Amino acid sequence: IPESGHKYYLQFSTEDYRTGEDAGNCLATVLYPKKKSPPVVSIRCSHTKDQKEIQEEDNRLYQRIRHQSKPITGNNIPDSYGNIEPALEPVWALAVAGSSSIMWEKSTETLGYFLAQVKSVRQWMREDDFTEFDYTVLLHEMPTQEIISCHMRLKWLPGHPLKVKHFCASESHGADEGSGAESGSAAGLSAEKGANF
Repeated sequence: IPESGHKYYLQFSTEDYRTGEDAGNCLATVLYPKKKSPPVVSIRCSHTKDQKEIQEEDNRLYQRIRHQSKPITGNNIPDSYGNIEPALEPVWALAVAGSSSIMWEKSTETLGYFLAQVKSVRQWMREDDFTEFDYTVLLHEMPTQEIISCHMRLKWLPGHPLKVKHFCASESHGADEGSGAESGSAAGLSAEKGANF
């Protein structure tokens, strides 16, 4: 699109990241603006799971986190063999959701990102019902093969958008911008700017 950028039309299928089961099909348009800004995405999906089933899964995940007797901490998730301890599966699931907002914001037409590993995670104990975690995540940048380290503060309560603040740095790019694009657990986007942790 002259003066605006390149627009792509996509049709793709999705799967549950844990089970590999079919999760539905999507149609999307993605506009990569000429100016440095996140892509503009419009998406419609047909889900194989209904909203109630998704909410029940969210609640089960939340209850596993809330019923810990002490704050959850962990390092190197998954480990060098690709294994994730069952007790750390909830924090991995939240890392996948939270880091997706970072990857969406940093992606360009020529660069993409994948969550490679959670280097460290620490739960903050809160007085309210929200769960909150500090993460250091490693993102694999494609096609450069560079590993980008990002600090991520994540706050979540089922039925509310997942709130994510982040700050990323890399050797070749120096200090990179931080932001606060947020992604919901099952749906929804909102914004909270700033990288103050």
